[in-house]
Amino acid sequence: MENTYTFKRKENKYLITPQQQSALLEMTGEHLREDEFGESTVCNIYLDTPSNHLIRESIAVTEEDRPYKEKLRIRAYGIPEKDDKVFIELKKKFKGIVYKRRIATTLSKAESYLKEGRLPEESQIMKEIDYAMRKYGMPQPSAMVFYERKAWFDKDQPSLRITFDRNTRYRMDDLSYEYGSSGKLLFPDDTRILEIKACGAYPLWLCRALEDLDIRKQTFSKIATAFKKEYYKEKTDEQYIRIDNREQLLPGHLPRVPGVRVRVRASCLLCSEL
Repeated sequence: MENTYTFKRKENKYLITPQQQSALLEMTGEHLREDEFGESTVCNIYLDTPSNHLIRESIAVTEEDRPYKEKLRIRAYGIPEKDDKVFIELKKKFKGIVYKRRIATTLSKAESYLKEGRLPEESQIMKEIDYAMRKYGMPQPSAMVFYERKAWFDKDQPSLRITFDRNTRYRMDDLSYEYGSSGKLLFPDDTRILEIKACGAYPLWLCRALEDLDIRKQTFSKIATAFKKEYYKEKTDEQYIRIDNREQLLPGHLPRVPGVRVRVRASCLLCSEL
């Protein structure tokens, strides 16, 4: 897990297969160092207005038409308790460059901030986040997105970070960590999301590996894809992952429970046969 509080970098996404992930790591492994925290469940609460202004604006216009976009969210690594660490984040993108500002606080303080506007700390970064929050009328939880992430760093250039996300899922109700990390699968198969985060050009060894494996950059956002699946597209049979409350999903622990969704808490969601 990162404890850095500011970022300025390019973030490129690629949709890949498990086979491409294995091949990429085999081809580039000598250059990479695995993140010391291993695999973790990333749990995001996206904040938005009652009309979902932020995500609708992001979807409605292209980067060429409006080169500036921003998101507000709370991120945790694993399902947090009230006194556990979470991050309040402001993520801005301008002409392809991502600027992230975030502060670390406890879940209880983050919740107090959302409900009462009480700043969890008096820092410059928090003031910047608070300015954006108040500009949009103090956005509240609108969606949650979860995934299992493994990360690597370039041994010679630590600012180059490579991550692989699997079991990406989301939900638009029960918008609290207390209901665990269950949700609808973003993809119907075992698609992985590769993200490459770099402050400059990719090293030659990485460019060659991506080319050899025919891995191509795509314009893609987890929250935008979830929002479009939920509200813009024709409804289809959904797949769900049921995860015990507050239990982190580890490799090989993907449940396979047949059933259909009923109106119950997210921690009790069932999944169709995967």
